[in-house]
Amino acid sequence: MSYKMIVLDIDGTLTNKEKEITPRTKTILKKAQEQGIILALASGRPIIGLRKFSHELELDSHHGLLLAYNGGRVIDAQTDQLLYEKLIPLDQATTLLKHFEQFPVTPMVTDDSYLYVPDINGYKVDYEKSINGLPVKEVSCLSETLNFSPVKVLLSAPNDILLSIMDEIRKPYEEEYSFIMSESFFLECNMKGISKGSSLARICHQMQIKPEEVIAFGDAPNDLSTIKFAGLGVAMGNACQELKDIANEITLTNNEDGVAVILEKYI
Repeated sequence: MSYKMIVLDIDGTLTNKEKEITPRTKTILKKAQEQGIILALASGRPIIGLRKFSHELELDSHHGLLLAYNGGRVIDAQTDQLLYEKLIPLDQATTLLKHFEQFPVTPMVTDDSYLYVPDINGYKVDYEKSINGLPVKEVSCLSETLNFSPVKVLLSAPNDILLSIMDEIRKPYEEEYSFIMSESFFLECNMKGISKGSSLARICHQMQIKPEEVIAFGDAPNDLSTIKFAGLGVAMGNACQELKDIANEITLTNNEDGVAVILEKYI
């Protein structure tokens, strides 16, 4: 098979535990682009959180793609052209945030310039801030102060708490929104039907790339849709069992150059 696109989740997939791309993985991904293969970074992160890796891998010289916010916003890394976007309308986002206020979670939203939170010391706020390089703005009440339509709303809580309340959080709104866990402590909310895979399918259709010409890598539940879409769906060795169960192949972990191992085999 002559592959035309490689789709990469970031955390737990492309990067190791230090949040770095290893030299071996970086080398083969650059070679793939030199062969004309499109690289797509597909993450729950905002656009700003993908820029560092886009520059490192030279996506901005090869029309690579950035699928941010779980596919809620897609841009051409070279031109910054917006290829697709699906926002949560401001009034709906406000209603959602009011709903979330009754639960022991920390809600977060971003406009790609700031991370807005009700508590700067909230659970995993520092983590989200650091991995994306976003300055934090603390606001007294997100539901009353939000003045833009976000692409997604992020909720954080310890895993045991999140699992115990997740159904209650989702149930009133599961017909309108997609809820997905990207980490054991993150629950992400986008408009219904938005996923990495749905946006990938849309972009591939525009670019006349067939699913069987796509390799996709992932490790978490929010990667299920890309693994299902791709002709070659690859679960990392550190992936959740749900992902491993549907993958075409299981590679080594993100700390063992699992991405490079597969690409050296197929590219």
